[in-house]
This record gives sequence, structure tokens and C-alpha cells, in this order.
Amino acid sequence: MSGQRPRRAVITGIGVIAPNGLHADAYWKSVREGLFVLDRITREGCENLPLRVGGEVRSFDAEDRIEEPFLVQTDRFSHFAMAAAAQALDDAGIGRGAPEDPYSIGVFTAAGSGGGEFGQRELQKLWGQGSKFVGPYQSIAWFYAASTGQISIWSGFKGPCGVVASDEAGGLDAIAHAARAVRRGTEALVVGATEAPLAPYSMVCQLGYPELSTAEEPERAYLPFTTAARGFSPAEGGAVLVVEEESRARDRDAPVRAVVAGHAATFTGASRWERSREGLAHAIRGALDEAGCAPEEIDVVFADALGVPEADRAEALALADALGAHGTRVPVTAPKSGIGRAYCAASVLDVTAAVYALEHGQIPPTPNVFDICHDLDLVMSRARPAELRTALVLSRGLMGSNAALVVRRGDGSAR
Repeated sequence: MSGQRPRRAVITGIGVIAPNGLHADAYWKSVREGLFVLDRITREGCENLPLRVGGEVRSFDAEDRIEEPFLVQTDRFSHFAMAAAAQALDDAGIGRGAPEDPYSIGVFTAAGSGGGEFGQRELQKLWGQGSKFVGPYQSIAWFYAASTGQISIWSGFKGPCGVVASDEAGGLDAIAHAARAVRRGTEALVVGATEAPLAPYSMVCQLGYPELSTAEEPERAYLPFTTAARGFSPAEGGAVLVVEEESRARDRDAPVRAVVAGHAATFTGASRWERSREGLAHAIRGALDEAGCAPEEIDVVFADALGVPEADRAEALALADALGAHGTRVPVTAPKSGIGRAYCAASVLDVTAAVYALEHGQIPPTPNVFDICHDLDLVMSRARPAELRTALVLSRGLMGSNAALVVRRGDGSAR
């Protein structure tokens, strides 16, 4: 209808389960303070593997957060997703169960490896005891789409549902899918990503990645943008957001925390980090175009920060290519250096940090990084106060995906 205001996708709820916090506010406090929580991996069965350092989610008791019927049929990565979704729905003032119109709310998640811990346990039963001892939920719990399905069933949501399998950049791609669904007419979506890659089978699979850091000491394992960069440390956990149509949010007096303004994605090939320069720059330009945003309007960049020298250099050059002179002046941060890269979930955690940074006017530091070798204004040591209106979040995957997302500050109020 002519004259009708375009539908805008806004973030109204956030939930987090991460190595540095089991709630969104706790996560932000840790990120803002630059806490470093990478440590030796302590999960049973991992003691003798060459992957030593990671970001573990500790003190998480799934039995306290997930009802028994769901608990027994889901893997740890889905436990994280359901717990984070419950937080996000509460934060948005929606809640779970019996929505007035269940078809108005959908679910999108991204996932990398799925339920490795559950799968390993059932396969051990198969090898050690026989097929009759394998539980029926093995057929669904490992599946990368399990979290979408379980959140949908658990919450009673029957709107558009899907899973994005596009490498680590899938976290940003899932948010973009949700935003576009809102613009097409869906009222709200639960969207995000969680991972649980710190089980023996999953860790053995990861050892095939040349970009993985096998450093023994946590302080030396993951040092993006430095001369000591030697790869990344993996992490578990993730974040879930509620993305909804702006007028709906305002009609029900929900605070508008941020606006999902623009997104673009490209593909440049597995481990071809020099080529990722071009692909990431193209994604940045595409996201800015969709957002109607000039390069100079970007107030902070949340970097992909792989911690591989060639990849770090490509990212720094991509920022200069896409943002021009502003690319060397804009503040850049990588909070994930303090907790590790949670694959698909890493970028959703960065979006969460970006929303909080926009709200509080503080750019969080890059933990444990003190001396960089690239032409970037990397925020280090402590949070930097700043007037923030627009954030750019970047992500790349080991298989070659690149994505960029522009997030604008919300007004924090319903009206």
C-alpha cells in the first residue's frame, strides 16, 4: 500500500550461554571488562588430544533449565540454544508456550557440527554393546537442525523455521534470514546459534583444520592481529536473539534494542585467506548498501579475528578496501580473543556485544592482545567510551564463507 511505512526488523530480546557468562548481562559485563577465560580443556576423554586450549562453558546445569522430556532427546548444543532462547524470550517480554498466534513467530538457527557429544555416546553403545542399545533419539539429536526444531516445539512457535548451514558466517546469515522474513510479513523470529565442539569426537574432527591453535598455554593460544598469531582456540556456547517487526514491538511496549539494518555474504573458498580480502570487502559494501549507510557512519567494527597471519592481514586490508581511509581509523574490537571462537555462534555473540556497546556507549577491548602488526585501530586493554550509532560485525568461515552485518542503535524504549 502506497505511503505505508516499510517493515523494519529490530532486536528486542537477547539470551546468552557463554564461557564468560550464563546470561546476556553477565556476558556483557565480562566482555566490557576484557576478561580472559580461555583455559585448558577439562572435558572427559580430551586429556590426551593435541588440542589443549578452549573456551568451556562451566557451571551450566542443563537439568535446571530444560524439562526432562526435552533433555533426554537433545545434545549439549541444543541445551545451550534452548536456555538462551528462554532468556531472549523473557527479555523481549514474549515468553514461551501457547502464543496467541503461533504462526506469527518462527525460529532460525545456524550450526556447524551439530550434536557431537550425543552422537559419540550413542556410537560407543553401538560399538561396545550392539545396535539394540542405541537410543532412538540418535536419529535427531546430532542433526544440525535439532535446535531449530526443539525451540519451535518447546515454545509452541509454528511460523517460518529453518537452519542455516553456511560455515561460521552462518550466525550472521541466520540473523539476516530472520530480518528478511520480518520484512516479508512474519511478526517475530527467535534466531541465533550455539555450538558444543569440545567433546572428544568433535575435537578430533577439528584437528584437521590447519587454522586451529594447538598451543599449550592459554595466554599464547589465540592472539589475533599480532606477530604471535598461530591460529584460533575453539569455544562452546552461543547466543539467541528475538528479532521482530518494529511496530509490533512498540505496540506491545517492548524496548527496541537495535535495528538489523543491512547484510551481505560472499564465498571465496576454503582456507584461501588472501582471496577472503576481496570477498569480505564485497560483503561489507553490500551490507552498507542494504543499510543505506556510508562508510564514515560505521562507529565500531567487531572483527572476525581468525588469528591466522594471512587471514588477519586480509581482514585489515578488506576494511581499508571497503571503508577507504575510515577503515584505518574506525575502532575495531575482537572480544572473542578472551573466550575463543564458537564457530557459527561466534558472530552472534559479537552481535550481542555490539548491541550492548551501542546501548552503553562503550567499545569492549580485545582481551590478551597488546601489540598488533596491522594498520588497525584495535581497542586493547580497556573499554573505550564512544558515541556509537552504527556497528559493523564481520565473520568468515574455514570453508570460505564471508558475511557482514550492519546493526544500528535502537532507542531502548517502546515509544
